Amino acid sequence: QVQLVESGGGSVQAGGSLRLSCKVSRMTYCMGWFRQAPEKEREGVAGIDSFGNGRYADSVKGRFTISQDNAKNTLYLQMDSLKPEDTGMYYCAVKAAGKYCAGGSLMVSEYNYWGQGTQVTVSS
Repeated sequence: QVQLVESGGGSVQAGGSLRLSCKVSRMTYCMGWFRQAPEKEREGVAGIDSFGNGRYADSVKGRFTISQDNAKNTLYLQMDSLKPEDTGMYYCAVKAAGKYCAGGSLMVSEYNYWGQGTQVTVSS
């Protein structure tokens, strides 16, 4: 079992920045960030593999950066140039230990463990 705890969400004006953190009880080879807006399906935002390669949704490319600090057992999501459409609950997730996802994955079905989420609200 893997426990994940997100933090760093909040309210910000359009154009602003936030950095989300996800403390993970056990880092794995495949980790990612997802978000869900009201009445919408959960969608992949960014994924990272064991080599540090990142994959991003088209809507966030060039604005968001995923990274990890294995010494701190923490996954990050740096979000810059935020837009109102970035508003939603943000979740971190990891795939089961020993499982790979080359280049990172944005597929919800790929992941086995999820955090409780942290709210991000971007106002115009």
